[in-house]
Amino acid sequence: MKNKVKFQLSASFVILIIVCALFAKYICPYDPYEQDLSIAYQAPSMAHLMGTDAYGRDMLSRVIMGGQVSVLSTLALVAIISIFGTAVGVICGYFEGKIDFVVMRLSDLCLAFPGLVFALAVAAILGGGIVNAIIALALISWPKYSRLARGLTLSIKESSYIAAAKLAGDNAFQLIIRHIVPNIIGPIIVTATLDIGTMMMEIAGLSFLGLGAKPPVAEWGSMMSNGRSLLQTYPWVVLSPGIAIFTTVVIFNLFGDRVRDEFDKK
Repeated sequence: MKNKVKFQLSASFVILIIVCALFAKYICPYDPYEQDLSIAYQAPSMAHLMGTDAYGRDMLSRVIMGGQVSVLSTLALVAIISIFGTAVGVICGYFEGKIDFVVMRLSDLCLAFPGLVFALAVAAILGGGIVNAIIALALISWPKYSRLARGLTLSIKESSYIAAAKLAGDNAFQLIIRHIVPNIIGPIIVTATLDIGTMMMEIAGLSFLGLGAKPPVAEWGSMMSNGRSLLQTYPWVVLSPGIAIFTTVVIFNLFGDRVRDEFDKK
């Protein structure tokens, strides 16, 4: 019962974050892109709870709008790499042979490079931007899921119920959809959930280095990068998006732990 309450509580916070990201435009107390130089660098107050930046833009509004870019792009990235990687892994594990050899060697190549360094190189080649940052991170992150799905598929396809399904007349596609995928989806979901925090940090990292979201787009990593020289004089400009990243990553990591507990009762 205690674990159930923890799961429901963490899930509630995750849902709240996603809802805020989806409806950020309607939640922001001010226009996050409206400039008013007369109130530039205003300290946190009742009028502006997180203060204002160099252009007089409300930091709270920009943090909320930045969540739309940061959270939704992270969820899109995790969805892409988990679905693609799982599909590739299941196909390789079920059919094996040459296609399995080629794809696994390709995944070895991707895993041979330090992840963020490889992503930096790819993002730089593609020219930056949030879409290119997602593509760069997707190229280095899918092997994790393909290897997991492949290993699970190899162990499941020799099971007696798979043999029974073959005798019943199921073809390869039916076996994969009806019997293999439902039995490996649990570990995939757990891995994807635990991966959200990591991917969010990496997207923010690329934006911080100028290879993700471009100003004036509100994105947490980009906002921290733009205000990093002001940490000693106007710390709220950097701390506001930094706290948002920290809090969101912690919540998603806690949710991932609870999801793991739900799927693995041991």
